[in-house]
Amino acid sequence: MPNYYPIMLDVRERPALVIGGNGVAAEKAAALSASGAQVTVLNAEFCPELLALAEQGAITLRQKAYAAGDLAGAFVVVAATTYDPQLSEVIWNEAQERGQLVNIVDVPTRCNFIVPSILRRGQLTIAVSTEGASPSLSKRIRQRLEGLFPAAYDSYIQLAVVARTHLRQHGVSYAQRDAFFGEYYHSEILNLLAEDNAQQALALTTDLLRRYGVAISTEAILDDLAAVS
Repeated sequence: MPNYYPIMLDVRERPALVIGGNGVAAEKAAALSASGAQVTVLNAEFCPELLALAEQGAITLRQKAYAAGDLAGAFVVVAATTYDPQLSEVIWNEAQERGQLVNIVDVPTRCNFIVPSILRRGQLTIAVSTEGASPSLSKRIRQRLEGLFPAAYDSYIQLAVVARTHLRQHGVSYAQRDAFFGEYYHSEILNLLAEDNAQQALALTTDLLRRYGVAISTEAILDDLAAVS
C-alpha cells in the first residue's frame, strides 16, 4: 500500500466541525482553533474543557445529537465517536458523499487524513507520524525531539526571517543566501538565544550579514523583529 502524502493544511477562517463532547473532542477542537479554523462542536453534552473553550470564544457549541445533513458546509470534519461504531460509520459515509476531509479519531480506515504528533517552535513545525500504526510511539518520538529543539527556536526562526529579508533586499544571490544560512545554522546564535543572551546573538547575526554585503545595525534588526513578532 502507498504511504501517506504529507501536507500542511491551511484551515484559517475555514469552517471545521468536531463531533463529540469528551476530552478527545476538546483536544481536537482546541488544535483546530489554534490553527485559525472556525470551529463548531456538535454533541448532546459537553465536557468542562469544551465549555471553557466556548466561554473563551475559541469555539461554538451546538448542543444536539448528530443527524444526517449536519456536515454541510464543513471544510474539515473530526469525529471523536469511537465509542459508537455505527455513528462513526454514518458520519464517514456522509463525509465521503460530500467529498470532505474527515478524521474518525482512532479509526484509520475511516479517515482520509490523519493527524501527526506535532512539535511547534513558533514558525517551526515538526510533525511525527507512524501513519496510524502507533500514535503513542509518535508522541514519544515527538517528546524526545522537544529536547533537541528548545523554545529558543521561536526567536531563532524570527531572526532568520529578518536576515533573509535583508539578504534579498540587497540582491544577494540564492547560492549566497544558502551559504549564509549554512553559517547561521552552525553558529552559536541558537545557543546564545537559549541562554537569554539575545544581544550577543544579534551581534553575531549582524557580523554574519556584513560578511555577505549587508550592513545593518542591531537596533534595526530589533525594530524588524518587533514588526514580525
